Amino acid sequence: MKTFLGHLKEENMSLFTDYYELAMCAAYYDNDNFEPATFDLFIRRLPENRSYFLFAGLEETLNYLQSIKFTDVQLFYLKKHGFQADFIDYLRKFRFTGEVWAVPEGTIAFPNEPLLRITAPIIEAQLIETFLLNSINLQTMIATKASRVVEAAQGRGVVEFGLRREPGIDAGMKVARSSYIAGCQGTSNVLAGMIYGIPVFGTMAHSFIMSYPKEIDAFRAFSKTFPDKSILLIDTYDDTAGVEKAAIVAKELAAKGFCLGGVRLDSGDLAEASRKIREILDGHGLQYVKIFASGDLDEYRVTELLEKNSPIDSFGVGTKMGTSSDRPYLDVIYKLCETQNVDGRFSPIMKLSRDKNTLPGRKQVYRFRNGEGFFEKDVITLSDEPADGEAMLIKVMDGGKLMYKLPSLEEIRVLAAKNLSQLPQKYKVLVNSSLYPVELSLKLQNLTAVLKRQIAEKENV
Repeated sequence: MKTFLGHLKEENMSLFTDYYELAMCAAYYDNDNFEPATFDLFIRRLPENRSYFLFAGLEETLNYLQSIKFTDVQLFYLKKHGFQADFIDYLRKFRFTGEVWAVPEGTIAFPNEPLLRITAPIIEAQLIETFLLNSINLQTMIATKASRVVEAAQGRGVVEFGLRREPGIDAGMKVARSSYIAGCQGTSNVLAGMIYGIPVFGTMAHSFIMSYPKEIDAFRAFSKTFPDKSILLIDTYDDTAGVEKAAIVAKELAAKGFCLGGVRLDSGDLAEASRKIREILDGHGLQYVKIFASGDLDEYRVTELLEKNSPIDSFGVGTKMGTSSDRPYLDVIYKLCETQNVDGRFSPIMKLSRDKNTLPGRKQVYRFRNGEGFFEKDVITLSDEPADGEAMLIKVMDGGKLMYKLPSLEEIRVLAAKNLSQLPQKYKVLVNSSLYPVELSLKLQNLTAVLKRQIAEKENV
C-alpha cells in the first residue's frame, strides 16, 4: 500500500475535497447545468489583534488548477460511493478551463476584498473550493502571524523553528515557505530548505550536551565539526557556567582562525539572562559572539524582551508562530457572486444570511496611497468601474492556462517586505491597532441595495 506521501502528487489531489462538493457537481451535471459562474475567495473578518492579512498560497493554487485530473483508481472509488457512470465519464475528462484573477502573493490585504476571482463552468468552479480554502487559509494565516513576529523583532533576525509542533508534513512545508515570505531569515526545516531554497539554521539539543561527560566536552566536539558556525546551547545546567565555558571554546577557536557564531538561551528569564550573558562575553573581549534566544516565543514575548532592553541578537520562534496559536484559522470564504442567465448574460448574485452577507458581481479592488507612498485606503468596485488607484487583482489564468509568470520565492519575499513597509505603523501595532479603511464604490453600494430588495421580494424575506 502506498504511504500518504505517495499520494501527495499534484495530479492526485482531485479528491482532496469535501464530499458535498462532488455531490453538488453530480447534481449540476445531472441537471445539465454547465453555465459559467463567478466565485470570490476572500476573508470575511479580522481575527482579534490583527489589522491586515499577508496573502500567501497563490503559487500552489495555480499549480493545482493546471494539474487537476481524476485517475482511474479515484474514479473507481467514486463509483463505489454511488456516483453514476455518466458523471464518472465526465470526471474522466475533467480539466479546469476557467479564468482566474488574483492578488499577487506577498500582498497586504484586508477583510472582504477578493483575493481570488474564479469564473468557470459552475462544476469546475465548485469542485476546486475546498482545496483553495484549505491552502490559502493556512499559508495566509502563517504569513500574517510571521510578519507580526518579524515586525516585533525590530530588525533582529527571526528563524522559523516550529516543525516538530506543526500539524503534519504538508503544514510544516507551508509554514517554512510562508514565514520566509513574511521576512523570517530561514527555517530549521531541511526539506523546505532544499525544495524552496530557504536558508536553514540550527544549533544543538540539550541531549547532545548531556551525552558528554562534561559540558565543555560537548562544546569542543560540536565546534570541532562546525568551527566556523557553531552556536552553543549554554543553559542545560547553568547558563552562567555555560557561557564561561563557551568563552573558553571561543578563544580556542579564535586561536585557530575561527569565530564562535553565538550562544543560545532556551529557558528561564531571557531578559535577565541575556544581559548577564552579554556582560560576561564582553568581559572576555567577545563582543562579536551573538546571543540567540528561543523558547515559547511569539510577537508579544519578543516585544516584551526588547522593551526590557534585552541584548538578544536573533530569535528562534517555533510553536506559537508555526501554529498561529492565538488564532489558528482565518475566516476564509469562497462564495458565488455571479451566474449566467439562459440568454448568456451574467447576473450578480449575493447571500443575505445574517452576519454573512456577501458582495454581488465581479469586483476589483483599488488601492490608494498618500503623498509619501503609504497605503491610505482601499476601494472595492465592480470590475468594469474605472478608478484612479492601483488595481490589485490581475489576470493569472485564462481558459485554464497560466498567463502569469510565477515569481520566485525571493521576488515574493521582496514584494511582501515592500507592502509591509508601505503599511502605516498604526496598522502594525500588536494590540488595539487602527482599522484600515476599505470602502465600497457607490455603484457597488447601489447594486447591493437593489439586489437585497429584489431577493427579499422574491423570497418574501
